[in-house]
Amino acid sequence: MSNLTVHPPRPAPARPPERGSGKKAGRTRAAREAPREFRSLVSPHTLNTPRGRLVYRITLTLVVAIFTAVFVFPLYWMVTGALKTPEELAQIPPSFFPGSFDFGVYAEAWDQLDLGLFLTNTVVYAGGAWLFTLAIDVSAAYALSKLRPVLGNVVLALMLATLMIPPMVILLPAYLTVKDMPIFGWDLLNTPWVIWLPAAANGFFIFLLKRFFDSIPRELLEAAQIDGASPARILWSIVLPVSRPILGVVSILSVVNVWKDFVWPLLVLPDGDKMTISVGIASLSAQMPQNVLIASLVIASIPTMVVFFIFQRSIMAGLTAGSLKG
Repeated sequence: MSNLTVHPPRPAPARPPERGSGKKAGRTRAAREAPREFRSLVSPHTLNTPRGRLVYRITLTLVVAIFTAVFVFPLYWMVTGALKTPEELAQIPPSFFPGSFDFGVYAEAWDQLDLGLFLTNTVVYAGGAWLFTLAIDVSAAYALSKLRPVLGNVVLALMLATLMIPPMVILLPAYLTVKDMPIFGWDLLNTPWVIWLPAAANGFFIFLLKRFFDSIPRELLEAAQIDGASPARILWSIVLPVSRPILGVVSILSVVNVWKDFVWPLLVLPDGDKMTISVGIASLSAQMPQNVLIASLVIASIPTMVVFFIFQRSIMAGLTAGSLKG
Protein backbone atom coordinates (compact mmCIF):
# COMPACT_ATOMS: atom_id res chain seq x y z
CA MET A 1 0.00 0.00 0.00
CA SER A 2 1.19 3.49 -0.76
CA ASN A 3 1.75 5.86 2.03
CA LEU A 4 -1.11 8.40 2.50
CA THR A 5 -0.24 11.92 3.55
CA VAL A 6 -2.83 13.64 5.68
CA HIS A 7 -2.77 17.43 5.46
CA PRO A 8 -4.07 19.49 8.34
CA PRO A 9 -7.25 21.53 7.58
CA ARG A 10 -6.72 25.07 6.40
CA PRO A 11 -7.79 27.76 8.79
CA ALA A 12 -10.88 29.73 7.77
CA PRO A 13 -10.14 33.17 6.36
CA ALA A 14 -10.38 35.90 8.89
CA ARG A 15 -13.60 37.94 8.67
CA PRO A 16 -12.89 41.58 8.05
CA PRO A 17 -13.64 43.62 11.09
CA GLU A 18 -16.68 45.87 11.13
CA ARG A 19 -16.03 49.47 10.30
CA GLY A 20 -15.96 51.80 13.22
CA SER A 21 -15.90 50.89 16.86
CA GLY A 22 -17.31 47.67 18.27
CA LYS A 23 -20.32 49.37 19.83
CA LYS A 24 -21.18 51.15 16.60
CA ALA A 25 -20.89 47.93 14.60
CA GLY A 26 -23.15 46.15 17.07
CA ARG A 27 -25.76 48.87 16.77
CA THR A 28 -25.59 48.65 12.97
CA ARG A 29 -26.19 44.88 13.00
CA ALA A 30 -29.03 45.30 15.49
CA ALA A 31 -30.62 47.93 13.26
CA ARG A 32 -30.46 45.59 10.28
CA GLU A 33 -31.92 42.70 12.18
CA ALA A 34 -34.66 44.72 13.92
CA PRO A 35 -38.13 44.64 12.34
CA ARG A 36 -39.04 47.60 10.14
CA GLU A 37 -40.97 50.33 11.89
CA PHE A 38 -43.87 52.04 10.10
CA ARG A 39 -44.05 55.71 10.89
CA SER A 40 -47.70 56.31 9.99
CA LEU A 41 -51.02 56.76 11.70
CA VAL A 42 -52.09 53.17 11.02
CA SER A 43 -49.60 50.39 10.26
CA PRO A 44 -50.19 47.87 7.44
CA HIS A 45 -50.38 45.10 10.04
CA THR A 46 -53.38 46.77 11.64
CA LEU A 47 -55.08 47.27 8.26
CA ASN A 48 -54.72 43.58 7.48
CA THR A 49 -56.86 42.60 10.46
CA PRO A 50 -60.66 42.28 10.03
CA ARG A 51 -61.26 45.20 12.36
CA GLY A 52 -58.72 47.34 10.54
CA ARG A 53 -60.29 46.64 7.16
CA LEU A 54 -63.73 47.48 8.52
CA VAL A 55 -62.56 50.78 10.00
CA TYR A 56 -60.73 51.64 6.77
CA ARG A 57 -63.79 51.01 4.61
CA ILE A 58 -66.06 53.00 6.90
CA THR A 59 -63.62 55.93 6.96
CA LEU A 60 -63.14 55.87 3.19
CA THR A 61 -66.91 55.77 2.61
CA LEU A 62 -67.51 58.71 4.95
CA VAL A 63 -64.77 60.83 3.36
CA VAL A 64 -65.98 60.14 -0.18
CA ALA A 65 -69.60 60.82 0.81
CA ILE A 66 -68.72 64.12 2.51
CA PHE A 67 -66.65 65.40 -0.40
CA THR A 68 -69.32 64.31 -2.89
CA ALA A 69 -72.01 66.11 -0.90
CA VAL A 70 -69.91 69.28 -0.73
CA PHE A 71 -69.51 69.42 -4.50
CA VAL A 72 -72.95 68.12 -5.53
CA PHE A 73 -75.08 70.01 -3.01
CA PRO A 74 -74.88 73.42 -4.81
CA LEU A 75 -76.06 71.75 -8.02
CA TYR A 76 -78.87 69.98 -6.17
CA TRP A 77 -79.89 73.23 -4.45
CA MET A 78 -80.04 75.04 -7.80
CA VAL A 79 -82.09 72.33 -9.54
CA THR A 80 -84.58 71.94 -6.69
CA GLY A 81 -84.69 75.69 -6.09
CA ALA A 82 -86.20 76.16 -9.53
CA LEU A 83 -89.00 73.72 -8.62
CA LYS A 84 -89.97 75.66 -5.49
CA THR A 85 -92.46 78.48 -5.38
CA PRO A 86 -91.28 82.02 -4.49
CA GLU A 87 -92.87 81.55 -1.06
CA GLU A 88 -90.87 78.36 -0.45
CA LEU A 89 -87.69 80.11 -1.49
CA ALA A 90 -88.35 82.96 0.94
CA GLN A 91 -89.23 80.86 3.97
CA ILE A 92 -86.78 80.53 6.88
CA PRO A 93 -85.44 77.96 7.56
CA PRO A 94 -85.35 76.82 3.93
CA SER A 95 -86.82 73.50 2.90
CA PHE A 96 -84.58 70.89 1.33
CA PHE A 97 -87.32 69.46 -0.89
CA PRO A 98 -89.84 71.32 -3.08
CA GLY A 99 -93.50 70.98 -2.28
CA SER A 100 -94.30 69.81 -5.84
CA PHE A 101 -92.21 68.79 -8.82
CA ASP A 102 -93.53 71.08 -11.54
CA PHE A 103 -90.97 71.17 -14.37
CA GLY A 104 -93.04 73.68 -16.28
CA VAL A 105 -90.97 76.44 -14.70
CA TYR A 106 -88.12 75.55 -17.06
CA ALA A 107 -90.33 76.08 -20.11
CA GLU A 108 -91.49 79.35 -18.58
CA ALA A 109 -87.90 80.49 -18.09
CA TRP A 110 -87.05 79.52 -21.68
CA ASP A 111 -89.91 81.62 -23.07
CA GLN A 112 -89.81 84.64 -20.77
CA LEU A 113 -86.05 85.20 -20.84
CA ASP A 114 -85.64 84.31 -24.52
CA LEU A 115 -82.94 81.82 -23.62
CA GLY A 116 -82.91 80.36 -27.12
CA LEU A 117 -81.44 83.56 -28.56
CA PHE A 118 -78.91 83.99 -25.76
CA LEU A 119 -77.83 80.35 -25.94
CA THR A 120 -77.36 80.59 -29.72
CA ASN A 121 -75.23 83.72 -29.33
CA THR A 122 -73.10 82.13 -26.63
CA VAL A 123 -72.60 78.92 -28.61
CA VAL A 124 -71.40 80.96 -31.59
CA TYR A 125 -69.02 82.98 -29.41
CA ALA A 126 -67.68 79.93 -27.55
CA GLY A 127 -67.34 77.79 -30.69
CA GLY A 128 -65.52 80.52 -32.62
CA ALA A 129 -63.25 81.25 -29.66
CA TRP A 130 -62.44 77.53 -29.42
CA LEU A 131 -61.51 77.30 -33.11
CA PHE A 132 -59.39 80.47 -33.05
CA THR A 133 -57.71 79.36 -29.82
CA LEU A 134 -56.66 76.03 -31.31
CA ALA A 135 -55.55 77.58 -34.60
CA ILE A 136 -53.50 80.44 -33.13
CA ASP A 137 -52.22 78.98 -29.86
CA VAL A 138 -51.29 75.58 -31.31
CA SER A 139 -49.37 77.24 -34.14
CA ALA A 140 -47.55 79.57 -31.74
CA ALA A 141 -46.69 76.78 -29.31
CA TYR A 142 -45.45 74.53 -32.13
CA ALA A 143 -43.25 77.29 -33.49
CA LEU A 144 -41.76 78.07 -30.07
CA SER A 145 -41.21 74.40 -29.23
CA LYS A 146 -40.00 72.78 -32.46
CA LEU A 147 -39.13 75.49 -34.98
CA ARG A 148 -37.06 77.46 -32.44
CA PRO A 149 -37.31 80.98 -33.95
CA VAL A 150 -34.88 83.77 -33.12
CA LEU A 151 -35.68 85.34 -29.73
CA GLY A 152 -38.28 82.62 -29.13
CA ASN A 153 -37.57 82.56 -25.40
CA VAL A 154 -38.03 86.33 -25.21
CA VAL A 155 -41.37 86.08 -26.99
CA LEU A 156 -42.50 83.33 -24.61
CA ALA A 157 -41.40 85.35 -21.59
CA LEU A 158 -43.43 88.34 -22.83
CA MET A 159 -46.48 86.11 -23.30
CA LEU A 160 -46.15 84.73 -19.78
CA ALA A 161 -45.68 88.26 -18.42
CA THR A 162 -49.24 89.06 -19.53
CA LEU A 163 -50.49 86.50 -16.99
CA MET A 164 -49.14 88.69 -14.18
CA ILE A 165 -51.44 91.57 -15.14
CA PRO A 166 -54.91 91.55 -13.52
CA PRO A 167 -57.67 91.38 -16.14
CA MET A 168 -59.37 94.52 -14.78
CA VAL A 169 -56.22 96.54 -15.45
CA ILE A 170 -56.24 95.81 -19.19
CA LEU A 171 -60.01 96.10 -19.53
CA LEU A 172 -59.97 99.75 -20.66
CA PRO A 173 -57.01 99.42 -23.08
CA ALA A 174 -58.59 96.31 -24.59
CA TYR A 175 -61.91 98.13 -25.02
CA LEU A 176 -60.24 101.07 -26.75
CA THR A 177 -58.37 98.64 -29.00
CA VAL A 178 -61.52 96.86 -30.22
CA LYS A 179 -63.40 100.16 -30.44
CA ASP A 180 -60.88 101.55 -32.92
CA MET A 181 -58.67 98.80 -34.30
CA PRO A 182 -55.09 100.05 -34.75
CA ILE A 183 -53.93 100.42 -38.37
CA PHE A 184 -57.26 99.20 -39.79
CA GLY A 185 -59.58 101.53 -37.86
CA TRP A 186 -62.30 98.88 -37.52
CA ASP A 187 -65.01 99.04 -34.85
CA LEU A 188 -65.48 95.49 -33.56
CA LEU A 189 -68.16 96.22 -30.97
CA ASN A 190 -71.31 94.08 -31.25
CA THR A 191 -69.50 91.59 -33.50
CA PRO A 192 -68.27 88.07 -32.68
CA TRP A 193 -64.70 89.17 -33.38
CA VAL A 194 -64.69 91.14 -30.16
CA ILE A 195 -64.96 87.80 -28.31
CA TRP A 196 -62.95 85.56 -30.63
CA LEU A 197 -59.73 87.55 -30.94
CA PRO A 198 -59.11 88.32 -27.23
CA ALA A 199 -59.95 84.71 -26.33
CA ALA A 200 -57.33 83.39 -28.76
CA ALA A 201 -54.57 85.60 -27.32
CA ASN A 202 -53.96 83.46 -24.24
CA GLY A 203 -50.40 83.05 -22.98
CA PHE A 204 -51.38 80.32 -20.53
CA PHE A 205 -52.70 78.06 -23.30
CA ILE A 206 -49.55 78.62 -25.35
CA PHE A 207 -47.41 77.68 -22.36
CA LEU A 208 -49.40 74.47 -21.74
CA LEU A 209 -49.21 73.44 -25.38
CA LYS A 210 -45.50 74.23 -25.63
CA ARG A 211 -44.70 72.12 -22.57
CA PHE A 212 -46.51 69.17 -24.12
CA PHE A 213 -44.86 69.64 -27.51
CA ASP A 214 -41.46 69.69 -25.80
CA SER A 215 -42.12 66.13 -24.57
CA ILE A 216 -42.59 64.78 -28.11
CA PRO A 217 -39.36 63.00 -29.19
CA ARG A 218 -37.45 65.08 -31.68
CA GLU A 219 -36.30 61.90 -33.46
CA LEU A 220 -39.90 61.32 -34.54
CA LEU A 221 -40.05 64.71 -36.22
CA GLU A 222 -36.60 64.30 -37.79
CA ALA A 223 -37.70 61.00 -39.32
CA ALA A 224 -40.66 62.78 -40.89
CA GLN A 225 -38.37 65.51 -42.22
CA ILE A 226 -36.16 62.89 -43.85
CA ASP A 227 -39.25 61.53 -45.59
CA GLY A 228 -39.85 65.01 -47.00
CA ALA A 229 -42.65 66.23 -44.70
CA SER A 230 -42.98 69.99 -44.33
CA PRO A 231 -43.36 71.64 -40.88
CA ALA A 232 -47.09 72.11 -41.52
CA ARG A 233 -47.50 68.45 -42.48
CA ILE A 234 -45.57 67.35 -39.38
CA LEU A 235 -47.84 69.46 -37.21
CA TRP A 236 -51.01 68.07 -38.78
CA SER A 237 -50.03 64.40 -39.17
CA ILE A 238 -47.74 63.77 -36.19
CA VAL A 239 -47.95 66.44 -33.49
CA LEU A 240 -51.72 66.91 -33.32
CA PRO A 241 -52.68 63.20 -33.18
CA VAL A 242 -50.40 62.58 -30.17
CA SER A 243 -51.52 65.81 -28.48
CA ARG A 244 -55.16 64.91 -27.94
CA PRO A 245 -54.96 65.03 -24.09
CA ILE A 246 -53.68 68.60 -23.93
CA LEU A 247 -55.97 69.69 -26.78
CA GLY A 248 -58.92 68.38 -24.78
CA VAL A 249 -57.86 70.36 -21.71
CA VAL A 250 -57.39 73.55 -23.73
CA SER A 251 -60.77 73.00 -25.39
CA ILE A 252 -62.56 72.72 -22.05
CA LEU A 253 -60.86 75.79 -20.61
CA SER A 254 -61.44 77.93 -23.70
CA VAL A 255 -65.15 77.11 -23.93
CA VAL A 256 -65.77 77.54 -20.19
CA ASN A 257 -63.87 80.86 -20.11
CA VAL A 258 -66.12 82.34 -22.80
CA TRP A 259 -69.27 80.79 -21.36
CA LYS A 260 -68.80 82.12 -17.85
CA ASP A 261 -67.34 85.53 -18.74
CA PHE A 262 -69.56 88.44 -17.74
CA VAL A 263 -67.72 91.76 -17.57
CA TRP A 264 -66.15 91.73 -21.04
CA PRO A 265 -69.34 90.72 -22.95
CA LEU A 266 -71.31 93.27 -20.92
CA LEU A 267 -68.90 95.97 -22.05
CA VAL A 268 -68.43 95.11 -25.73
CA LEU A 269 -71.85 93.62 -26.61
CA PRO A 270 -74.39 96.26 -25.52
CA ASP A 271 -76.94 95.30 -28.17
CA GLY A 272 -79.72 93.20 -26.63
CA ASP A 273 -79.79 90.79 -29.58
CA LYS A 274 -76.04 90.10 -29.30
CA MET A 275 -75.78 89.42 -25.55
CA THR A 276 -74.36 86.25 -24.08
CA ILE A 277 -76.51 84.12 -21.81
CA SER A 278 -74.88 85.35 -18.60
CA VAL A 279 -75.40 89.01 -19.53
CA GLY A 280 -78.91 88.37 -20.86
CA ILE A 281 -80.06 86.63 -17.68
CA ALA A 282 -78.57 89.38 -15.52
CA SER A 283 -80.26 92.11 -17.56
CA LEU A 284 -83.70 90.50 -17.15
CA SER A 285 -83.32 89.17 -13.61
CA ALA A 286 -85.08 92.12 -11.96
CA GLN A 287 -88.28 91.42 -13.89
CA MET A 288 -88.51 87.67 -13.24
CA PRO A 289 -89.66 85.62 -10.23
CA GLN A 290 -86.84 84.02 -8.32
CA ASN A 291 -87.71 80.44 -9.24
CA VAL A 292 -87.83 81.34 -12.94
CA LEU A 293 -84.43 83.01 -12.60
CA ILE A 294 -82.96 79.91 -10.95
CA ALA A 295 -84.44 77.72 -13.70
CA SER A 296 -82.70 79.88 -16.31
CA LEU A 297 -79.40 79.40 -14.50
CA VAL A 298 -79.88 75.64 -14.60
CA ILE A 299 -80.49 75.76 -18.35
CA ALA A 300 -77.45 77.98 -18.85
CA SER A 301 -75.19 75.52 -17.03
CA ILE A 302 -76.19 72.43 -19.03
CA PRO A 303 -73.98 73.08 -22.13
CA THR A 304 -70.81 73.42 -20.05
CA MET A 305 -71.61 70.13 -18.31
CA VAL A 306 -72.02 68.48 -21.70
CA VAL A 307 -68.63 69.82 -22.82
CA PHE A 308 -67.07 68.51 -19.62
CA PHE A 309 -68.44 65.00 -20.10
CA ILE A 310 -67.28 64.96 -23.73
CA PHE A 311 -63.68 65.85 -22.82
CA GLN A 312 -63.52 64.29 -19.35
CA ARG A 313 -61.06 61.60 -20.45
CA SER A 314 -58.61 64.29 -21.49
CA ILE A 315 -58.53 65.94 -18.07
CA MET A 316 -56.53 63.30 -16.19
CA ALA A 317 -54.29 62.69 -19.19
CA GLY A 318 -53.69 66.42 -19.52
CA LEU A 319 -52.66 66.75 -15.90
CA THR A 320 -49.48 64.81 -16.67
CA ALA A 321 -48.97 66.40 -20.07
CA GLY A 322 -45.31 67.16 -20.68
CA SER A 323 -44.08 65.26 -17.62
CA LEU A 324 -42.66 62.30 -19.55
CA LYS A 325 -40.47 62.07 -22.61
CA GLY A 326 -39.97 59.28 -25.09
